[in-house]
Amino acid sequence: MESEQNYHYFFRTLSNRLRIDILTCLKNGEKCVNDIAETIGEGRSKTSHALKQLLDCNFVYVKKKGRKRIYHLNEDTIQPLLELADIHVTENCDECSLHKKKGV
Repeated sequence: MESEQNYHYFFRTLSNRLRIDILTCLKNGEKCVNDIAETIGEGRSKTSHALKQLLDCNFVYVKKKGRKRIYHLNEDTIQPLLELADIHVTENCDECSLHKKKGV
């Protein structure tokens, strides 16, 4: 039962377009919140709130560089998970591929 609850929390964290956009943005390297917000076209406050949720689940980590907080993916688990999702969609999910082509 505990593992089922963990799955719910894990996938609920992933089931948000903004948080997915942040993870996708960070696949290209570490960034501060302003750069993330600008890249994904969202406000800084909304981006910060989503980053907090990703931090709570250790999907991303943060480090200080001077006065800036720099965010990066959890390279041990989330980076491989995103790569696996790309492979799965490309090789196994016709419906997902259709959505990808339509930009949905």
